[in-house]
Amino acid sequence: MWKTATILVSIVLVLVTLGVVMLASTSGIQGRLQHHDPNFFVKRQVVALILGGICAILASWVDYRYWRPLAVPLAAASVVLLVLVLVPGVGLTIKGSSRWLRLGPVSFQPSETAKLATIVLLAWWMARVQRHAHEFKLGLIAPLFALGVFLGLIFIEPDFGTTILIAVVGMLMMFVGGTRPGYLMVSGALGLAGFTLAVMQNAERMRRITAFLNPEKYAEDEAFQLLNAIYAFVAGGGRGVGLGQGLQKHFYLPEAHTDFIFAIVGEELGLAASLGVVLAFLGIFLCGIRITFRAPDQFGKLLAFGITLMLSVQAMINIAVVTGSMPTKGLPLPFISFGGTSMLISLLMIGILVNIARQAGEMEEGDDAGFIKDAAHRF
Repeated sequence: MWKTATILVSIVLVLVTLGVVMLASTSGIQGRLQHHDPNFFVKRQVVALILGGICAILASWVDYRYWRPLAVPLAAASVVLLVLVLVPGVGLTIKGSSRWLRLGPVSFQPSETAKLATIVLLAWWMARVQRHAHEFKLGLIAPLFALGVFLGLIFIEPDFGTTILIAVVGMLMMFVGGTRPGYLMVSGALGLAGFTLAVMQNAERMRRITAFLNPEKYAEDEAFQLLNAIYAFVAGGGRGVGLGQGLQKHFYLPEAHTDFIFAIVGEELGLAASLGVVLAFLGIFLCGIRITFRAPDQFGKLLAFGITLMLSVQAMINIAVVTGSMPTKGLPLPFISFGGTSMLISLLMIGILVNIARQAGEMEEGDDAGFIKDAAHRF
């Protein structure tokens, strides 16, 4: 498993390096205007990288089983932070969303810590009730209630992108953990119906969906970012216009250094670099799945599976949004977009994956097949 872990870490290092380079290219103007320092965002990101790297190294050496007794305390702390975000005067509201808490000069997003807390909690519970996971109360109601608390608090921030992400990852973890597919299908359908009704009550979100379906009509407002992201890819072509030479970051693409940084990768470095990023995340997914199959116990399997999905699905959603395949969601691209909390938690997750790989060692191929058959058998 050392080979898998080495490949995983190598891919992450490449993505992190690309992220710093692209952040230096895209954030200079914003940094100068907002903070009188063209390197402001790069400096912040480097600090987050150092802290995240330390966390990843520590997590890679600490036995992943130590996360098991931390499942409930971590979940409780995350819920408290998510509640504090919604308290007027405590939570930091930016562009109509209360997603941040400020500690002196530093702000962070509790929804990022909630991602890890959800994974650890569900992995702990589904492993604990492994023999009874097919039961209605233990396999569905209990984990779904915990998942619903996180989703509800994040949804009302509002942060629809993270809500969708955690819901998808949580439901898939429950399925792999043993919850009956029929239960999940009914629950998923009801949840989707409720989510749709809630979104329909949100005028801004409905405008985004309408703009996604008819971007040319809303080119000056709701579809402004989407169209300029597409223009960036068109301008970049196969080889790109050159690092630092892109035009869309000059106020045409407001979130160029955060959610839409992938568009600048396409514009400045071209199609080859864009495909390279996609392949890198595919590599993370494949390494994570291999580690999942080889994990020593059910808790390790579910923990590795949840982390792998969280990073991979988030990347998939971000890339889909930037390329115009999905309505805008507000999710950063892991390891590349600016965002200290996201970077720290993502690197911590990688550290946990590496430790699971270290604990696993080499296992027989039959273990892989058995894990697949166990999940598929319930269909």
